[in-house]
Amino acid sequence: MSVLRQCGVLISRQQHHAVINAFSLLAPISTGFINRPLNNVLWNSRGHKNFGHKEEKTPNLTKIFHFVVGSLVVISLLDFKKLKKMLTPKVDADAGVEYTEISQKRKNTETIVTEDRVNKQQQLLDEDDDNSENEESKEAVKATKAKKEKVGFRERKILEYEHRIRQFSTPDKVFRYFATVRLIAPEHTAILMTPDDFLRSICPCFKQPDGLGLDQYKRYDPKSVGDCLNLKLEKDSIFYKLGSYGLITFSDYIFLLTVLSTSRRHFEIAFQMFDLNGDGDVDSEEFERVANLARQQSSIGSRHRDHANTGNTFKGVNSALITYFFGLNLDKKLTITKFLEFQQQLQREILSLEFERKHPNEKGCITEVDFAELLLAYAGSNAKKRQRKLKRVKKRFRENSLGITKTDYLNFFHFINNIADVDTALTFYHIAGASIDQATLKHVAKTVAKVDLSDHVISVVFTIFDDNNDNQLSNREFIAVMKNRIQRGLEKPKDTGFLKLMESLLKCAKEAKPVLLDL
Repeated sequence: MSVLRQCGVLISRQQHHAVINAFSLLAPISTGFINRPLNNVLWNSRGHKNFGHKEEKTPNLTKIFHFVVGSLVVISLLDFKKLKKMLTPKVDADAGVEYTEISQKRKNTETIVTEDRVNKQQQLLDEDDDNSENEESKEAVKATKAKKEKVGFRERKILEYEHRIRQFSTPDKVFRYFATVRLIAPEHTAILMTPDDFLRSICPCFKQPDGLGLDQYKRYDPKSVGDCLNLKLEKDSIFYKLGSYGLITFSDYIFLLTVLSTSRRHFEIAFQMFDLNGDGDVDSEEFERVANLARQQSSIGSRHRDHANTGNTFKGVNSALITYFFGLNLDKKLTITKFLEFQQQLQREILSLEFERKHPNEKGCITEVDFAELLLAYAGSNAKKRQRKLKRVKKRFRENSLGITKTDYLNFFHFINNIADVDTALTFYHIAGASIDQATLKHVAKTVAKVDLSDHVISVVFTIFDDNNDNQLSNREFIAVMKNRIQRGLEKPKDTGFLKLMESLLKCAKEAKPVLLDL
Protein backbone atom coordinates (compact mmCIF):
# COMPACT_ATOMS: atom_id res chain seq x y z
CA MET A 1 0.00 0.00 0.00
CA SER A 2 2.84 2.37 0.75
CA VAL A 3 4.32 1.68 -2.66
CA LEU A 4 1.04 2.57 -4.35
CA ARG A 5 0.78 5.83 -2.43
CA GLN A 6 4.25 6.87 -3.48
CA CYS A 7 3.44 6.10 -7.14
CA GLY A 8 0.34 8.27 -6.94
CA VAL A 9 2.28 11.19 -5.54
CA LEU A 10 4.85 10.96 -8.33
CA ILE A 11 2.18 10.86 -11.03
CA SER A 12 0.36 13.88 -9.59
CA ARG A 13 3.57 15.89 -9.61
CA GLN A 14 4.28 15.06 -13.26
CA GLN A 15 0.62 15.53 -14.76
CA HIS A 16 -1.39 18.60 -13.77
CA HIS A 17 -5.16 17.84 -14.06
CA ALA A 18 -7.52 20.49 -15.46
CA VAL A 19 -9.85 20.25 -12.51
CA ILE A 20 -6.99 20.71 -10.04
CA ASN A 21 -5.72 23.67 -12.02
CA ALA A 22 -9.23 25.15 -11.94
CA PHE A 23 -9.38 24.78 -8.19
CA SER A 24 -6.03 26.44 -7.98
CA LEU A 25 -7.58 29.61 -9.42
CA LEU A 26 -10.14 29.98 -6.64
CA ALA A 27 -7.77 31.81 -4.40
CA PRO A 28 -7.03 34.77 -6.70
CA ILE A 29 -10.67 34.98 -7.81
CA SER A 30 -11.96 35.07 -4.27
CA THR A 31 -9.39 37.64 -3.27
CA GLY A 32 -10.37 39.81 -6.26
CA PHE A 33 -14.06 39.52 -5.41
CA ILE A 34 -13.40 40.54 -1.84
CA ASN A 35 -11.25 43.49 -2.86
CA ARG A 36 -14.02 44.94 -5.14
CA PRO A 37 -16.12 47.91 -4.01
CA LEU A 38 -19.49 47.12 -2.40
CA ASN A 39 -21.50 48.92 -5.12
CA ASN A 40 -20.00 46.81 -7.90
CA VAL A 41 -20.75 43.65 -5.98
CA LEU A 42 -24.43 44.51 -5.54
CA TRP A 43 -24.76 45.80 -9.12
CA ASN A 44 -23.44 42.71 -10.87
CA SER A 45 -24.13 40.00 -8.30
CA ARG A 46 -26.28 36.92 -9.01
CA GLY A 47 -26.11 37.26 -12.78
CA HIS A 48 -27.64 40.78 -13.17
CA LYS A 49 -26.73 42.30 -16.52
CA ASN A 50 -28.25 45.77 -16.13
CA PHE A 51 -31.19 45.11 -18.47
CA GLY A 52 -33.81 46.22 -15.93
CA HIS A 53 -32.34 49.66 -15.32
CA LYS A 54 -32.62 51.05 -18.84
CA GLU A 55 -35.73 52.46 -20.60
CA GLU A 56 -37.10 49.92 -23.03
CA LYS A 57 -37.62 51.10 -26.56
CA THR A 58 -41.22 50.85 -27.82
CA PRO A 59 -41.42 49.11 -31.21
CA ASN A 60 -42.53 51.24 -34.14
CA LEU A 61 -45.44 48.89 -34.89
CA THR A 62 -46.78 49.41 -31.36
CA LYS A 63 -46.53 53.18 -31.75
CA ILE A 64 -48.50 53.03 -35.01
CA PHE A 65 -51.16 50.84 -33.39
CA HIS A 66 -51.56 53.24 -30.45
CA PHE A 67 -51.82 56.19 -32.82
CA VAL A 68 -54.53 54.53 -34.91
CA VAL A 69 -56.59 53.53 -31.85
CA GLY A 70 -56.29 56.99 -30.31
CA SER A 71 -57.28 58.64 -33.58
CA LEU A 72 -60.37 56.44 -33.86
CA VAL A 73 -61.40 57.31 -30.29
CA VAL A 74 -61.03 61.03 -30.97
CA ILE A 75 -62.92 60.77 -34.27
CA SER A 76 -65.79 58.89 -32.61
CA LEU A 77 -66.20 61.69 -30.07
CA LEU A 78 -66.36 64.46 -32.66
CA ASP A 79 -69.65 66.04 -33.70
CA PHE A 80 -69.16 66.32 -37.45
CA LYS A 81 -72.37 68.26 -38.04
CA LYS A 82 -71.35 70.95 -35.58
CA LEU A 83 -67.79 70.93 -36.93
CA LYS A 84 -69.08 71.37 -40.46
CA LYS A 85 -71.20 74.32 -39.40
CA MET A 86 -68.18 75.91 -37.71
CA LEU A 87 -65.86 75.40 -40.66
CA THR A 88 -68.36 76.25 -43.40
CA PRO A 89 -70.80 78.86 -42.03
CA LYS A 90 -73.83 79.73 -44.04
CA VAL A 91 -73.41 82.72 -46.30
CA ASP A 92 -76.37 84.71 -47.50
CA ALA A 93 -76.70 85.43 -51.16
CA ASP A 94 -76.27 89.17 -50.55
CA ALA A 95 -73.23 88.86 -48.29
CA GLY A 96 -69.98 90.27 -49.59
CA VAL A 97 -71.61 92.32 -52.30
CA GLU A 98 -70.32 95.79 -52.23
CA TYR A 99 -72.02 98.55 -54.06
CA THR A 100 -69.95 101.37 -55.44
CA GLU A 101 -70.77 104.73 -54.08
CA ILE A 102 -72.44 107.04 -56.50
CA SER A 103 -71.09 110.49 -56.50
CA GLN A 104 -73.36 113.25 -55.41
CA LYS A 105 -72.90 115.00 -58.73
CA ARG A 106 -74.43 112.15 -60.78
CA LYS A 107 -77.42 111.71 -58.48
CA ASN A 108 -80.60 113.00 -59.99
CA THR A 109 -84.24 112.32 -59.71
CA GLU A 110 -84.28 109.67 -62.45
CA THR A 111 -81.61 107.51 -60.81
CA ILE A 112 -83.36 107.76 -57.44
CA VAL A 113 -86.60 106.55 -59.00
CA THR A 114 -84.90 103.67 -60.77
CA GLU A 115 -83.08 102.64 -57.60
CA ASP A 116 -86.34 102.68 -55.65
CA ARG A 117 -87.96 100.47 -58.26
CA VAL A 118 -85.06 98.05 -58.19
CA ASN A 119 -85.16 97.90 -54.40
CA LYS A 120 -88.88 97.20 -54.39
CA GLN A 121 -88.49 94.46 -56.96
CA GLN A 122 -85.62 92.97 -54.98
CA GLN A 123 -87.71 93.01 -51.80
CA LEU A 124 -90.55 91.25 -53.57
CA LEU A 125 -88.17 88.61 -54.88
CA ASP A 126 -86.67 88.15 -51.42
CA GLU A 127 -90.14 87.73 -49.92
CA ASP A 128 -91.03 85.15 -52.55
CA ASP A 129 -87.80 83.29 -51.84
CA ASP A 130 -88.50 83.39 -48.10
CA ASN A 131 -92.02 82.08 -48.63
CA SER A 132 -90.77 79.29 -50.84
CA GLU A 133 -88.09 78.41 -48.29
CA ASN A 134 -90.69 78.40 -45.50
CA GLU A 135 -92.96 76.13 -47.53
CA GLU A 136 -90.07 73.80 -48.26
CA SER A 137 -89.09 73.75 -44.61
CA LYS A 138 -92.69 73.00 -43.58
CA GLU A 139 -92.87 70.18 -46.08
CA ALA A 140 -89.55 68.86 -44.81
CA VAL A 141 -90.83 68.95 -41.23
CA LYS A 142 -93.98 67.11 -42.23
CA ALA A 143 -91.93 64.57 -44.11
CA THR A 144 -89.71 63.99 -41.12
CA LYS A 145 -92.73 63.61 -38.85
CA ALA A 146 -94.36 61.18 -41.22
CA LYS A 147 -91.14 59.29 -41.68
CA LYS A 148 -90.98 56.44 -39.24
CA GLU A 149 -88.03 56.38 -36.92
CA LYS A 150 -85.59 53.53 -37.18
CA VAL A 151 -85.94 50.89 -34.51
CA GLY A 152 -82.57 50.39 -32.87
CA PHE A 153 -81.23 47.53 -30.80
CA ARG A 154 -82.46 49.02 -27.51
CA GLU A 155 -85.99 49.68 -28.81
CA ARG A 156 -86.18 46.22 -30.32
CA LYS A 157 -85.24 44.55 -27.04
CA ILE A 158 -87.77 46.69 -25.16
CA LEU A 159 -90.50 45.70 -27.64
CA GLU A 160 -89.62 42.03 -27.18
CA TYR A 161 -89.72 42.39 -23.38
CA GLU A 162 -93.08 44.16 -23.46
CA HIS A 163 -94.47 41.50 -25.79
CA ARG A 164 -93.44 38.80 -23.30
CA ILE A 165 -95.26 40.75 -20.59
CA ARG A 166 -98.42 40.74 -22.74
CA GLN A 167 -98.11 37.02 -23.38
CA PHE A 168 -97.18 35.54 -20.02
CA SER A 169 -97.85 38.07 -17.24
CA THR A 170 -100.98 38.33 -15.15
CA PRO A 171 -103.59 40.97 -16.09
CA ASP A 172 -102.68 42.85 -12.92
CA LYS A 173 -99.04 43.26 -13.99
CA VAL A 174 -99.98 44.11 -17.58
CA PHE A 175 -102.34 46.80 -16.33
CA ARG A 176 -99.75 48.28 -13.94
CA TYR A 177 -97.09 48.28 -16.66
CA PHE A 178 -99.06 50.01 -19.44
CA ALA A 179 -101.24 52.34 -17.34
CA THR A 180 -99.91 55.92 -17.23
CA VAL A 181 -102.43 57.88 -15.11
CA ARG A 182 -102.59 58.06 -11.34
CA LEU A 183 -105.31 60.14 -9.71
CA ILE A 184 -104.36 61.36 -6.25
CA ALA A 185 -107.24 62.25 -3.95
CA PRO A 186 -107.22 62.86 -0.19
CA GLU A 187 -109.17 59.66 0.45
CA HIS A 188 -107.51 57.26 -2.00
CA THR A 189 -105.49 56.95 -5.20
CA ALA A 190 -106.55 55.25 -8.42
CA ILE A 191 -104.54 53.81 -11.32
CA LEU A 192 -106.20 54.39 -14.69
CA MET A 193 -105.55 53.77 -18.36
CA THR A 194 -106.10 56.04 -21.32
CA PRO A 195 -107.41 54.52 -24.58
CA ASP A 196 -103.86 54.72 -25.99
CA ASP A 197 -102.59 52.80 -22.96
CA PHE A 198 -105.23 50.14 -23.55
CA LEU A 199 -104.15 49.89 -27.19
CA ARG A 200 -100.49 49.44 -26.21
CA SER A 201 -101.44 46.72 -23.73
CA ILE A 202 -102.88 44.52 -26.49
CA CYS A 203 -100.90 45.55 -29.59
CA PRO A 204 -97.23 44.49 -29.91
CA CYS A 205 -96.49 47.19 -32.51
CA PHE A 206 -96.34 50.10 -30.07
CA LYS A 207 -93.79 50.74 -27.34
CA GLN A 208 -94.47 52.19 -23.92
CA PRO A 209 -93.20 55.81 -23.62
CA ASP A 210 -89.81 56.28 -21.99
CA GLY A 211 -89.95 56.94 -18.26
CA LEU A 212 -93.28 55.13 -17.87
CA GLY A 213 -93.21 51.48 -16.93
CA LEU A 214 -94.17 49.16 -14.11
CA ASP A 215 -95.70 51.25 -11.30
CA GLN A 216 -94.54 54.48 -12.96
CA TYR A 217 -97.33 56.95 -13.67
CA LYS A 218 -98.16 60.56 -14.36
CA ARG A 219 -99.90 62.15 -11.38
CA TYR A 220 -103.06 64.18 -11.85
CA ASP A 221 -105.60 65.90 -9.68
CA PRO A 222 -109.07 64.36 -10.15
CA LYS A 223 -110.57 67.85 -10.52
CA SER A 224 -108.31 68.89 -13.41
CA VAL A 225 -107.61 65.59 -15.13
CA GLY A 226 -110.23 66.27 -17.79
CA ASP A 227 -108.51 69.50 -18.83
CA CYS A 228 -104.97 68.10 -18.65
CA LEU A 229 -105.61 65.00 -20.74
CA ASN A 230 -106.29 65.53 -24.42
CA LEU A 231 -107.59 62.11 -25.46
CA LYS A 232 -108.77 63.24 -28.92
CA LEU A 233 -111.82 60.99 -28.83
CA GLU A 234 -115.13 61.47 -30.57
CA LYS A 235 -118.06 62.73 -28.53
CA ASP A 236 -119.92 59.44 -28.81
CA SER A 237 -116.83 57.37 -28.05
CA ILE A 238 -117.41 54.14 -26.23
CA PHE A 239 -114.71 55.05 -23.71
CA TYR A 240 -116.78 58.00 -22.49
CA LYS A 241 -119.50 55.50 -21.60
CA LEU A 242 -117.11 53.91 -19.12
CA GLY A 243 -116.56 57.15 -17.21
CA SER A 244 -116.70 60.92 -17.43
CA TYR A 245 -113.14 61.37 -18.66
CA GLY A 246 -112.80 58.35 -20.95
CA LEU A 247 -110.34 56.64 -18.59
CA ILE A 248 -110.29 52.91 -17.90
CA THR A 249 -110.18 51.28 -14.47
CA PHE A 250 -108.87 47.78 -13.82
CA SER A 251 -112.39 46.33 -13.80
CA ASP A 252 -113.11 48.04 -17.12
CA TYR A 253 -109.84 46.66 -18.47
CA ILE A 254 -110.84 43.08 -17.62
CA PHE A 255 -114.34 43.57 -19.05
CA LEU A 256 -113.09 45.08 -22.33
CA LEU A 257 -110.58 42.27 -22.80
CA THR A 258 -113.37 39.77 -22.19
CA VAL A 259 -115.55 41.45 -24.82
CA LEU A 260 -112.71 41.48 -27.34
CA SER A 261 -111.63 37.88 -26.74
CA THR A 262 -115.14 36.38 -26.96
CA SER A 263 -116.74 35.81 -30.33
CA ARG A 264 -120.20 36.95 -31.35
CA ARG A 265 -121.42 33.38 -31.52
CA HIS A 266 -120.37 32.64 -27.92
CA PHE A 267 -122.16 35.74 -26.62
CA GLU A 268 -125.31 34.72 -28.48
CA ILE A 269 -125.20 31.29 -26.84
CA ALA A 270 -124.54 32.80 -23.40
CA PHE A 271 -127.47 35.21 -23.74
CA GLN A 272 -129.76 32.34 -24.71
CA MET A 273 -128.57 30.24 -21.76
CA PHE A 274 -129.33 32.92 -19.15
CA ASP A 275 -132.48 34.21 -20.80
CA LEU A 276 -134.92 32.52 -18.45
CA ASN A 277 -137.99 34.19 -19.93
CA GLY A 278 -137.14 33.25 -23.49
CA ASP A 279 -137.77 36.74 -24.84
CA GLY A 280 -134.19 37.24 -26.05
CA ASP A 281 -133.43 39.96 -23.47
CA VAL A 282 -131.52 39.89 -20.18
CA ASP A 283 -131.79 42.06 -17.11
CA SER A 284 -128.90 43.41 -15.04
CA GLU A 285 -128.53 40.30 -12.85
CA GLU A 286 -128.59 37.95 -15.83
CA PHE A 287 -126.06 40.14 -17.61
CA GLU A 288 -123.73 39.87 -14.60
CA ARG A 289 -123.89 36.09 -14.94
CA VAL A 290 -123.18 36.29 -18.67
CA ALA A 291 -120.19 38.57 -18.07
CA ASN A 292 -118.80 36.34 -15.31
CA LEU A 293 -119.19 33.23 -17.47
CA ALA A 294 -117.44 34.85 -20.43
CA ARG A 295 -114.65 36.12 -18.17
CA GLN A 296 -114.05 32.71 -16.59
CA GLN A 297 -113.91 31.02 -19.99
CA SER A 298 -111.39 33.52 -21.38
CA SER A 299 -107.64 33.24 -20.86
CA ILE A 300 -107.61 36.68 -19.21
CA GLY A 301 -110.16 35.77 -16.55
CA SER A 302 -108.66 32.36 -15.82
CA ARG A 303 -105.25 33.94 -15.27
CA HIS A 304 -106.46 36.84 -13.11
CA ARG A 305 -106.05 36.81 -9.35
CA ASP A 306 -107.20 39.70 -7.19
CA HIS A 307 -104.31 41.66 -5.68
CA ALA A 308 -105.46 43.64 -2.69
CA ASN A 309 -102.03 45.15 -2.07
CA THR A 310 -101.99 46.85 -5.48
CA GLY A 311 -105.70 47.68 -5.44
CA ASN A 312 -106.33 45.80 -8.69
CA THR A 313 -109.38 43.75 -7.81
CA PHE A 314 -112.21 42.94 -10.17
CA LYS A 315 -115.34 44.69 -8.91
CA GLY A 316 -117.77 43.65 -11.61
CA VAL A 317 -119.01 45.60 -14.59
CA ASN A 318 -118.68 49.37 -14.37
CA SER A 319 -121.69 51.14 -12.91
CA ALA A 320 -121.62 53.71 -15.72
CA LEU A 321 -121.76 50.92 -18.28
CA ILE A 322 -124.57 49.20 -16.38
CA THR A 323 -126.44 52.50 -16.45
CA TYR A 324 -125.86 52.76 -20.20
CA PHE A 325 -127.23 49.25 -20.75
CA PHE A 326 -130.13 49.21 -18.26
CA GLY A 327 -130.90 52.85 -17.43
CA LEU A 328 -130.64 54.77 -14.17
CA ASN A 329 -133.16 52.60 -12.35
CA LEU A 330 -131.86 49.35 -13.90
CA ASP A 331 -135.36 48.55 -15.11
CA LYS A 332 -134.54 48.16 -18.82
CA LYS A 333 -133.60 45.01 -20.69
CA LEU A 334 -130.46 44.46 -22.75
CA THR A 335 -130.91 42.78 -26.11
CA ILE A 336 -128.24 40.71 -27.78
CA THR A 337 -128.40 43.08 -30.76
CA LYS A 338 -127.51 46.11 -28.64
CA PHE A 339 -124.67 44.28 -26.93
CA LEU A 340 -123.22 43.07 -30.24
CA GLU A 341 -123.39 46.65 -31.51
CA PHE A 342 -121.41 47.66 -28.41
CA GLN A 343 -118.81 44.98 -29.21
CA GLN A 344 -118.60 46.08 -32.84
CA GLN A 345 -118.20 49.74 -31.86
CA LEU A 346 -115.41 48.83 -29.43
CA GLN A 347 -113.55 46.93 -32.14
CA ARG A 348 -114.06 49.78 -34.59
CA GLU A 349 -112.65 52.38 -32.18
CA ILE A 350 -109.59 50.27 -31.43
CA LEU A 351 -108.99 49.85 -35.17
CA SER A 352 -109.31 53.63 -35.57
CA LEU A 353 -106.75 54.17 -32.81
CA GLU A 354 -104.36 51.77 -34.53
CA PHE A 355 -104.82 53.61 -37.82
CA GLU A 356 -104.14 57.00 -36.22
CA ARG A 357 -101.00 55.71 -34.50
CA LYS A 358 -99.49 55.12 -37.96
CA HIS A 359 -99.63 58.89 -38.66
CA PRO A 360 -101.69 59.17 -41.87
CA ASN A 361 -100.68 61.86 -44.36
CA GLU A 362 -102.66 64.92 -45.46
CA LYS A 363 -104.92 62.76 -47.61
CA GLY A 364 -105.74 60.55 -44.63
CA CYS A 365 -103.81 57.56 -45.97
CA ILE A 366 -101.19 55.31 -44.43
CA THR A 367 -98.53 53.53 -46.44
CA GLU A 368 -98.85 49.99 -47.70
CA VAL A 369 -96.00 48.93 -45.40
CA ASP A 370 -97.87 50.30 -42.36
CA PHE A 371 -100.97 48.38 -43.44
CA ALA A 372 -98.89 45.21 -43.76
CA GLU A 373 -97.39 45.76 -40.29
CA LEU A 374 -100.86 46.03 -38.77
CA LEU A 375 -101.98 42.83 -40.51
CA LEU A 376 -98.90 40.88 -39.41
CA ALA A 377 -98.84 42.23 -35.84
CA TYR A 378 -100.29 39.00 -34.39
CA ALA A 379 -99.09 36.60 -37.09
CA GLY A 380 -96.89 34.65 -34.70
CA SER A 381 -94.30 33.92 -37.42
CA ASN A 382 -90.59 34.44 -36.95
CA ALA A 383 -89.04 37.85 -37.44
CA LYS A 384 -87.14 36.94 -40.62
CA LYS A 385 -90.27 35.75 -42.41
CA ARG A 386 -92.12 38.88 -41.34
CA GLN A 387 -89.31 41.10 -42.61
CA ARG A 388 -89.32 39.32 -45.97
CA LYS A 389 -93.00 40.04 -46.39
CA LEU A 390 -92.57 43.71 -45.46
CA LYS A 391 -89.63 44.10 -47.85
CA ARG A 392 -91.70 42.57 -50.64
CA VAL A 393 -94.50 45.07 -50.04
CA LYS A 394 -92.05 47.98 -49.83
CA LYS A 395 -90.37 46.98 -53.08
CA ARG A 396 -93.67 46.49 -54.91
CA PHE A 397 -95.28 49.82 -53.93
CA ARG A 398 -92.21 52.03 -53.66
CA GLU A 399 -92.92 53.96 -56.87
CA ASN A 400 -96.69 53.58 -57.26
CA SER A 401 -97.82 54.04 -53.67
CA LEU A 402 -101.50 55.01 -53.48
CA GLY A 403 -101.88 54.57 -49.72
CA ILE A 404 -104.63 52.94 -47.68
CA THR A 405 -107.53 55.10 -46.56
CA LYS A 406 -109.30 54.65 -43.25
CA THR A 407 -112.45 53.47 -45.03
CA ASP A 408 -110.55 50.76 -46.91
CA TYR A 409 -108.83 49.78 -43.67
CA LEU A 410 -112.09 49.41 -41.73
CA ASN A 411 -113.78 47.60 -44.63
CA PHE A 412 -111.04 45.01 -44.77
CA PHE A 413 -111.28 44.32 -41.04
CA HIS A 414 -115.05 44.07 -41.34
CA PHE A 415 -114.35 41.43 -43.99
CA ILE A 416 -112.03 39.39 -41.75
CA ASN A 417 -114.48 39.62 -38.84
CA ASN A 418 -116.39 36.97 -40.82
CA ILE A 419 -113.24 34.88 -41.20
CA ALA A 420 -115.02 31.60 -40.35
CA ASP A 421 -117.42 32.00 -43.27
CA VAL A 422 -114.58 33.22 -45.49
CA ASP A 423 -112.59 30.11 -44.57
CA THR A 424 -115.50 27.90 -45.58
CA ALA A 425 -115.94 29.68 -48.91
CA LEU A 426 -112.23 29.56 -49.78
CA THR A 427 -112.10 25.87 -48.80
CA PHE A 428 -114.89 25.13 -51.27
CA TYR A 429 -112.92 26.90 -53.99
CA HIS A 430 -109.83 24.91 -53.08
CA ILE A 431 -111.69 21.57 -53.09
CA ALA A 432 -113.20 22.39 -56.46
CA GLY A 433 -109.71 22.95 -57.84
CA ALA A 434 -110.24 26.62 -58.61
CA SER A 435 -107.40 29.05 -58.04
CA ILE A 436 -107.88 31.81 -55.48
CA ASP A 437 -106.94 34.93 -57.39
CA GLN A 438 -107.75 38.58 -56.70
CA ALA A 439 -111.14 38.45 -58.44
CA THR A 440 -112.12 35.40 -56.37
CA LEU A 441 -111.22 37.08 -53.08
CA LYS A 442 -113.18 40.18 -54.05
CA HIS A 443 -116.20 38.03 -54.93
CA VAL A 444 -115.98 36.16 -51.60
CA ALA A 445 -115.84 39.47 -49.69
CA LYS A 446 -118.90 40.74 -51.54
CA THR A 447 -120.85 37.52 -51.05
CA VAL A 448 -119.93 36.57 -47.49
CA ALA A 449 -119.22 39.87 -45.70
CA LYS A 450 -121.33 42.18 -47.91
CA VAL A 451 -118.39 44.58 -48.33
CA ASP A 452 -116.61 45.92 -51.40
CA LEU A 453 -112.84 45.67 -51.08
CA SER A 454 -110.81 48.03 -53.25
CA ASP A 455 -108.51 46.55 -55.86
CA HIS A 456 -105.52 48.25 -54.26
CA VAL A 457 -106.14 46.64 -50.84
CA ILE A 458 -106.52 43.22 -52.46
CA SER A 459 -103.28 43.79 -54.36
CA VAL A 460 -101.45 44.60 -51.11
CA VAL A 461 -102.89 41.48 -49.42
CA PHE A 462 -101.78 39.27 -52.31
CA THR A 463 -98.31 40.83 -52.18
CA ILE A 464 -98.06 39.91 -48.49
CA PHE A 465 -99.20 36.29 -48.78
CA ASP A 466 -98.08 35.41 -52.33
CA ASP A 467 -94.66 33.95 -51.54
CA ASN A 468 -94.01 32.32 -54.93
CA ASN A 469 -95.29 35.27 -57.03
CA ASP A 470 -97.86 33.19 -58.92
CA ASN A 471 -100.65 35.73 -58.27
CA GLN A 472 -102.56 33.21 -56.16
CA LEU A 473 -103.40 33.40 -52.48
CA SER A 474 -101.90 31.01 -49.97
CA ASN A 475 -105.15 29.92 -48.35
CA ARG A 476 -103.81 28.26 -45.19
CA GLU A 477 -101.42 31.02 -44.18
CA PHE A 478 -103.90 33.79 -44.98
CA ILE A 479 -106.66 32.24 -42.87
CA ALA A 480 -104.31 31.44 -39.97
CA VAL A 481 -102.85 34.96 -39.86
CA MET A 482 -106.26 36.62 -40.13
CA LYS A 483 -107.67 34.47 -37.30
CA ASN A 484 -104.78 35.49 -35.08
CA ARG A 485 -105.32 39.11 -36.08
CA ILE A 486 -108.98 39.06 -35.08
CA GLN A 487 -108.33 37.30 -31.77
CA ARG A 488 -105.33 39.59 -31.00
CA GLY A 489 -103.61 36.80 -29.10
CA LEU A 490 -106.16 37.07 -26.28
CA GLU A 491 -107.28 33.46 -26.65
CA LYS A 492 -103.80 32.08 -25.89
CA PRO A 493 -103.07 30.90 -22.33
CA LYS A 494 -101.15 33.42 -20.25
CA ASP A 495 -98.48 31.02 -19.03
CA THR A 496 -95.64 28.93 -20.40
CA GLY A 497 -97.46 25.63 -19.79
CA PHE A 498 -94.82 24.32 -17.37
CA LEU A 499 -97.16 24.15 -14.38
CA LYS A 500 -99.82 22.37 -16.43
CA LEU A 501 -97.21 19.87 -17.58
CA MET A 502 -96.13 19.15 -14.01
CA GLU A 503 -99.76 18.79 -12.89
CA SER A 504 -100.43 16.35 -15.73
CA LEU A 505 -97.35 14.28 -14.86
CA LEU A 506 -98.38 14.16 -11.20
CA LYS A 507 -101.91 13.14 -12.13
CA CYS A 508 -100.65 10.38 -14.40
CA ALA A 509 -98.28 9.15 -11.69
CA LYS A 510 -101.15 8.91 -9.20
CA GLU A 511 -103.51 7.12 -11.57
CA ALA A 512 -100.94 4.68 -13.03
CA LYS A 513 -100.51 1.38 -11.17
CA PRO A 514 -97.05 -0.01 -10.45
CA VAL A 515 -96.05 -3.02 -12.54
CA LEU A 516 -95.62 -5.25 -9.50
CA LEU A 517 -99.27 -4.76 -8.50
CA ASP A 518 -100.46 -6.17 -11.84
CA LEU A 519 -98.94 -9.58 -11.06
